[in-house]
Amino acid sequence: MPDLNLPVLDLSLLDQGPDAAARFRAELRRATHEVGFFYLTGTGVTPALEQRLHRAARDFFALPEADKLAIENVRSPHFRGYTRIGGERTQGRVDWREQIDIGPEREAVADPDAPDFARLIGPNLWPAAQPELQEVAAEWQAHLTEVARTLLRAWALALGADEDYFDRHFGEPSTLLKIVRYPGTDAPEPQQGVGAHKDSGVLTLLWVEPGARGLQVERDGAWVDAPPVPGAFVVNIGEMLEYATGGYLIATNHRVVSPRFPEDRISVPFFFNPALGSRLPVIELPAELAAKARGVTQDPANPIHALYGENALKSRLRAHPDVAAIHHADLVAARASSAGA
Repeated sequence: MPDLNLPVLDLSLLDQGPDAAARFRAELRRATHEVGFFYLTGTGVTPALEQRLHRAARDFFALPEADKLAIENVRSPHFRGYTRIGGERTQGRVDWREQIDIGPEREAVADPDAPDFARLIGPNLWPAAQPELQEVAAEWQAHLTEVARTLLRAWALALGADEDYFDRHFGEPSTLLKIVRYPGTDAPEPQQGVGAHKDSGVLTLLWVEPGARGLQVERDGAWVDAPPVPGAFVVNIGEMLEYATGGYLIATNHRVVSPRFPEDRISVPFFFNPALGSRLPVIELPAELAAKARGVTQDPANPIHALYGENALKSRLRAHPDVAAIHHADLVAARASSAGA
């Protein structure tokens, strides 16, 4: 394996006896205290499943434009479906990518008194021309949900809490699967595939097609490459886990630089977060860990909310202003009024 800029952790150590499991938890705590990013091997995801996902992603983006636009996310008040190139923004700037967003399959909430974030609950939009996409996406989500739960139990023990600490406070998880294609560009680099940002939730598991570079992570004020490693996921924590640990664990800026034309890049991030109505309380850390907590990074223009639904709604409204304008003009107006008050 070549020299890498991120730590490499092996999840299968948790099944190799108490000493190996303790070593994994110590490595997990160190990686997310110092870096906020790591590679994860030993997840049990088979090469066959990876290949099926990769094939489904390639087949989706190869569909005729009309088939993709039939499920364009402007048709969904729940921010699901296809986003055309240039249809999402990070820090107000256009991201050069296309994608399909897939969340938990739910009925829309009809209660007019439901909280604003309940508007994120609803059905997915699936391409009629590619029925197999739904099947492989469901299998992928189910497997990664178990990986995410295993990591959170390991974190809980590593942070001095009960193993089921996160299980008790999560409720029914709010997941989001993005299948993303970054087209190549001949513009001067770095071109914004996706702009620098921190994830707003708890945990992200990222699969990248073999050989597809472009992900960069900020370390010590500089951007370092995080190329794909065969059989490994790139894992990072989001702002809510930073919040829950008082800044002992850190959410880290990252970005994607567009590939050079004629190459493109497929990546599939899976975001694992609490139920929209769940509050993630601050963990009471052991004294030796609490002494090293740095406090939560605060951006007045981008506050971190303990209630996950508020974080999720804030992020979706900002990332997809066209969907927000069509389906949630009242929320946009209310937030604009509040900001100007």
